[in-house]
Amino acid sequence: VIPMKLLAIAALALAFLATPAIADEDVSEAEGKSIQDALKAWGCEGGDMEKEPDAGPVYEVDDANCVDGEYDIKLDQNFKVLLISRH
Repeated sequence: VIPMKLLAIAALALAFLATPAIADEDVSEAEGKSIQDALKAWGCEGGDMEKEPDAGPVYEVDDANCVDGEYDIKLDQNFKVLLISRH
């Protein structure tokens, strides 16, 4: 007899594995301008920009050049900074 907890864990694992991941998308020209405007307010610019549509959307900038180094930055759908992480 298989314990109910084990069945629940197995079912959850299968559901997680069966859920397709939505690929990141390129940002539009307008989105890119809004992202860069938000970065400038933080003393940053440039970087590789992507949109994560399954997260609300969330915009991600990898390797943004800031006054004291390179950072990865996440912004919400209103282009407000959510997270800044240094390499």
